[in-house]
Amino acid sequence: MVIRLAEPADLPAIAAIYDPEVLGSTVTLETVVRSPEEYRAWLRAHPPARHPVFVADVAGQVVGWASLTAFSPRPGYDRCAEVSVYIHAAHRGCGHGRALLQHLVAVAPSCGVLHLLARIEGSAKPSLALHAAAGFERVGTLRRVGEKLGRVVDVVLMERVLDA
Repeated sequence: MVIRLAEPADLPAIAAIYDPEVLGSTVTLETVVRSPEEYRAWLRAHPPARHPVFVADVAGQVVGWASLTAFSPRPGYDRCAEVSVYIHAAHRGCGHGRALLQHLVAVAPSCGVLHLLARIEGSAKPSLALHAAAGFERVGTLRRVGEKLGRVVDVVLMERVLDA
């Protein structure tokens, strides 16, 4: 597996990983699939030097993606970014998510990011375990904050402070 910066040509593969989660799960509280132009705008909004998007590439096939996203538009929060990690359903349990998350942790300081935040749907045990294994600590739970697919869900906040 190679972890590399995402390119516009990777967007269909990123969509093929993310869109099923948008439509059929609560691991994201996004409810509407992005159009191709919205995906292009999303990638443009993630400049590689500051908020990169990476893909896990296995023999030329994108099997997962991960990103750093601005936590807030307010400049005082520039040291903080939210992490996202998504793996294609057929490739889960192979270590790709762990590798992508570790890569985000490793590159974050070079992007000026020293505080990582994850918002994880409360019943997403694999994601909670993945982040805990990567040194993220649970700092709180937003009770009944999300609603999707007829369910009201909690969102767990986890963080990893890199300059503590």
